[in-house]
Amino acid sequence: MSAPRIVTDPAHGGRWTSLRVGGREWLWRRDGVGREDVSAGDAFVDAGGLEECVPTVRGTPDHGDAWSRAWTSDGAGTESVRCERFSLHRTVGEDGGVDYVLSAEPGFRFVWAAHALLDLSTRATVQLPEGAVTRLYPSANGSWVEGSWPAPGGTRLDRFGPDDGTAVGAVVDASHVCVHDDEDRLSFALEISGGVPQPVSIALWRNLGGFPDTDPYRSTGVEPMLGRVFDLAEAGPGDAARVPASGEVRWRLTVSAGCNCP
Repeated sequence: MSAPRIVTDPAHGGRWTSLRVGGREWLWRRDGVGREDVSAGDAFVDAGGLEECVPTVRGTPDHGDAWSRAWTSDGAGTESVRCERFSLHRTVGEDGGVDYVLSAEPGFRFVWAAHALLDLSTRATVQLPEGAVTRLYPSANGSWVEGSWPAPGGTRLDRFGPDDGTAVGAVVDASHVCVHDDEDRLSFALEISGGVPQPVSIALWRNLGGFPDTDPYRSTGVEPMLGRVFDLAEAGPGDAARVPASGEVRWRLTVSAGCNCP
């Protein structure tokens, strides 16, 4: 089986515009939404794909500070973005591994998410460790309810299903996830490098035609994360990544077509 193929758009926020794994395209996208015209500080423009959300997902700035800035490329596979308080470097390997380095002053706290919106059928399921601690966000905005995967608060999250007018998010204490869509498989695995522990999780966004209030549409996300909350402003002790004395946090995201389901 061929290696995953990742295509990015450094000029427009570093967004992944294509993710081909196991012979199919996995990323959902929205065309013609004006993404090409944004600049730092603008309201978020959802074009689909995979967004690099950092230093927060929700909150201020919405979807983070990197999506609205032009990234640069060194010509050797590394793309970088510089924001006011940090810089992020991303190197896409040929084996499905993506290596990240965030540089900032020691003590800087952040949340990062590979905010992947996937083009899935109504039959798609998500495989995560049974009983994993899960924070359910029962509305597009608001606080969480804590429970266990796959049904925190009684809401079953492992099946996307048909549109039902709902939109919920969740953050699951796990470092790897597998998506099943009929016979196709997509796996994400997250690993911290450098020996300094950081909180890792898998976030889900299950918008089945419930968001936004005006002209809602369907979008389904599976998002490896550093941190355990969507909004950095809500992060308690251990809920956000923290830059150590070295001034760097390093991690690897591995994408594959295999599935070692928990």
